[in-house]
Amino acid sequence: MSYTNEIIFSSTFEEIEKLEGFLNTLQSDLSFDDEAYAKMMLVVSEAVTNGIMHGNQQDASKKVTLSVESNGSLITFVVTDEGEGFDPDDIPDPLEEDNLLNTSGRGVFLMGEYADKAEYSNNGTTLTLAFSI
Repeated sequence: MSYTNEIIFSSTFEEIEKLEGFLNTLQSDLSFDDEAYAKMMLVVSEAVTNGIMHGNQQDASKKVTLSVESNGSLITFVVTDEGEGFDPDDIPDPLEEDNLLNTSGRGVFLMGEYADKAEYSNNGTTLTLAFSI
């Protein structure tokens, strides 16, 4: 079974509220369990938030696009922003003692931990996330 869907967010934090309904529909359509849903919600909301905040600098005229595909055993999300990009290797390790109290920098780490695949491309403006179901 092949499945595709897409949602576009303008770069305001209010737009993130649309994500829950999108993921609820996805769960209904693909019948994955609540544990997988929770991981996807955490990771995908972090990715979209980063695109809005860091990529597009909360410029409402810029968009964050979230597309999803599934082949039945794997769900792949692609999150793309219209920002300048970044190098994920430049993000300080949030587990290092000097970084434990930092208020940012954990998202990239968490996405890598909870997704089965987290891969940046297009100078960091595109993030591909995959989950086995």
